[in-house]
Amino acid sequence: MTVLALAAGLGGFLAGVAQSAHPASALAGLARVAALGAVATGPAQTSAGEGGQSATKRPSAPGGAGSGPVRGAALSGTAAGPSSSAASGGPGDDKRAPAAGAAQERIRACDSVPAGYARCHAILTRPAGKPTLVGTVPSGYNPSDLQKAYKLPSTTAGAGQTVAVVDAFDDPEAEGDLAVYRFQFGLPPCTTANGCFRKVAQDGSTNFPRPNGGWAQEISIDLDMVSAVCQICHIILVEANTAAVTDLLAAVDEAAALGATAISNSYGAAEFSLETTFDAHFNRPGIAITASSGDAGLGVQYPAASQYVTAVGGTSLTHATNPADPRGWSETAWSGAGSGCSAVEPPPIWQATNPAITGVCQQRATADVSAVADPNTGVAVFDSFNFHGSKGWLKFGGTSVSSPIVAAVFALAGGVTTYSASIPYARSSSLFDVTSGGNGTCGTILCNAAPGWDGPTGLGTPDGTGGF
Repeated sequence: MTVLALAAGLGGFLAGVAQSAHPASALAGLARVAALGAVATGPAQTSAGEGGQSATKRPSAPGGAGSGPVRGAALSGTAAGPSSSAASGGPGDDKRAPAAGAAQERIRACDSVPAGYARCHAILTRPAGKPTLVGTVPSGYNPSDLQKAYKLPSTTAGAGQTVAVVDAFDDPEAEGDLAVYRFQFGLPPCTTANGCFRKVAQDGSTNFPRPNGGWAQEISIDLDMVSAVCQICHIILVEANTAAVTDLLAAVDEAAALGATAISNSYGAAEFSLETTFDAHFNRPGIAITASSGDAGLGVQYPAASQYVTAVGGTSLTHATNPADPRGWSETAWSGAGSGCSAVEPPPIWQATNPAITGVCQQRATADVSAVADPNTGVAVFDSFNFHGSKGWLKFGGTSVSSPIVAAVFALAGGVTTYSASIPYARSSSLFDVTSGGNGTCGTILCNAAPGWDGPTGLGTPDGTGGF
């Protein structure tokens, strides 16, 4: 049986699945796909319904989804540009606008947040003017695309590696949605029952926090991207009680305590004066720790600014126009990728000895490496939570996509024995160098792609696992 059966209709697909030996969690998820078409059209959900199947009337906690009729920032087709708050959405954050060049709109899963809280970096791309979107077929790059674009040994490498993703709030459908994604693309099951998947709260218990639709989308991205890149890695989902930086850092500690060999953090907060006192949570040589550089263009966020993490920027990934191109893919810097000089963090030694970086920044500079993040060249994700009026097969971008991809590449490479961020600097020739595009008008490589290191894309994107 193959996923091509989906083209003949969901009814036939489910009938075929019923005869297979697939986990019950996947069957439940696939049944949810069949039910998606029954969702009534109408306005996007209000905050009263943000809990999905376990909806509550509780207001959003800081760092969660907003409470207006349209929650999350709607983005125009242009780069957000510099922002006074690294975790804010920038101008136009409260209005929905179509993306440039097509009848599409891009919507942030997580709203702006106050100081001390982090925002997830998931960005949904969907047809403009559709208050309800039910995706019944995948849209966006799939695992095979990512594996080919980055020349990854995804089916054979990664044995013994565990990738943890740290997020806020609960996605009650996380395991079922993951099963749908993996089944759709022929990936081996990764379930609690077979020991591949584990979901815990920030204290390691199963006392999960309250559900949140925006962060549920983020969770789906993280789990699906790890699965796409490292098919035989084990996966741990650690859910922080809230999006407070202190809760997320407690979740990082728990991920490390549970034996994760790589930890992905697809969120960011505005830098703050005492952030270096929190860096001990990331000071873990021997664990590859990645963090999204941000989605508001030029500007630095925490924890990407930490000298102990691998800050992951973003690119636009497209098929090469020249059929003779040996790679078959082309990348430019994504206009929304975060980059810049930290106002607080000192440079790690591997940056302090890099003349390209010291010529434009005397502090910690972001990013270190990058991967696809442009919502217009986004990835396929399955999420059944029903948030912003959207569920099913969705297309996402943002550096929320690139961080778990790079964390999983570190796992494919066999893990690390030192600080993960230092490795690409010693092996930059084993990366795809991104030399065009930018995320602002700073006039330097802090916002303009160039040969070697630059802010939006760092040293480049994976070319196999040699750079990791």
